[in-house]
Amino acid sequence: MKLQDRIAIVTGGGQGIGREYVRGLSREGAKVVVAEIQEANGQKVAEEINELGGDATFLHLDLAKEESCLDVAKKTIERYGGIDILVNNGAIYHSMRRETFTSVPLDYFNHFMSVNMTGQMLMTRAVVPAMRERGKGKVVFQSSGAAYIAGSSPYALSKVAVLGLTRGFAQELGKYNINVNCIAPGPIDTEATRVTTPKEIIDGIVKRSPLGRMGSPQDLIGALIYLVSDESDFMTGQTLLLDGGEGRRF
Repeated sequence: MKLQDRIAIVTGGGQGIGREYVRGLSREGAKVVVAEIQEANGQKVAEEINELGGDATFLHLDLAKEESCLDVAKKTIERYGGIDILVNNGAIYHSMRRETFTSVPLDYFNHFMSVNMTGQMLMTRAVVPAMRERGKGKVVFQSSGAAYIAGSSPYALSKVAVLGLTRGFAQELGKYNINVNCIAPGPIDTEATRVTTPKEIIDGIVKRSPLGRMGSPQDLIGALIYLVSDESDFMTGQTLLLDGGEGRRF
């Protein structure tokens, strides 16, 4: 129980990788806030954790709105008395439009980046005062293997930006004993991936992978627990690329 009684917020915790992050943190003893824009999904995950004897609370979160980020931090403190861990998992991915820089409508691009980039910054800023009060904190951003590909898409660009946020916040928050690191998953077999990515692309990814398979959300849990536990106290500003060795980089 490496996280006994730690207070964690997981954004986008109602489905996919976020749901598995919530479960993994709970198994290690953390009390978890499922911060999610899809209310039914968020409520369901929190109820599942509580039925298993854990402690989870659903809070509505719209990452595109600063007041929503601040409200989640405020209500978490009211409910649990503080904040120890933030997992910046929430992003637009499921059913996203496959657009290039030359074709994407500006309003869609701006909204996309307001969630996938600016929302990550806003949520992190919202929890910093509580972590400073605790004298310690752990922030984990979620980038993507797509950040390492020379691709023309808003999604890839947003995940490159997350790498920059990780390094920037690590530099800024280190003096407060707040560790900021990042997980960059490669191809993960989730409903969102199956909806978003054509089968022929998935088949090509599997063929190139040294391990010969897609990853699963469970493949990411060990890295997450390490990054939010005391074991990573001397690690900050780093990104763990968990892509099964696919290794598509510049």
